[in-house]
Amino acid sequence: MLNEKTVAVMRECSVGSVEGTLRFPQVVGKLLDAGVESYHADVYRHEKTYYMPNGKSYVEGEPKLQSLTVADAFSQDGVRRAIQEVQQGKIGYIAFMEQIAAAGVAQYWVYLQGKKVDYVGRRGEVWAEWFPLS
Repeated sequence: MLNEKTVAVMRECSVGSVEGTLRFPQVVGKLLDAGVESYHADVYRHEKTYYMPNGKSYVEGEPKLQSLTVADAFSQDGVRRAIQEVQQGKIGYIAFMEQIAAAGVAQYWVYLQGKKVDYVGRRGEVWAEWFPLS
């Protein structure tokens, strides 16, 4: 159910990611606990849309990412490198977002229960990344 408590969790996850106080596995856990099904990050618009199983959604802006520019060419190697660096703790969320934008990622979808992220380029190129939480 989308309510004030659920929206507070969504905001906490967005802010915590940008500020570096929450890492991806923590975000996934909090969102799953709140009943969120998936979320979409729009790199062009600098915002995330969180989706509930009943179709309700909530949009959270990410103003600290407004300087991002999506590269024209999609680089799977660039996407994989950014994912690897953020997973290893070498970079934080903002640097991750900068790197995937430079690799041509215009948006990505996080499927929480499916444990999968689809990174999508300007022309529909896709890199699918499965995530472990252990």
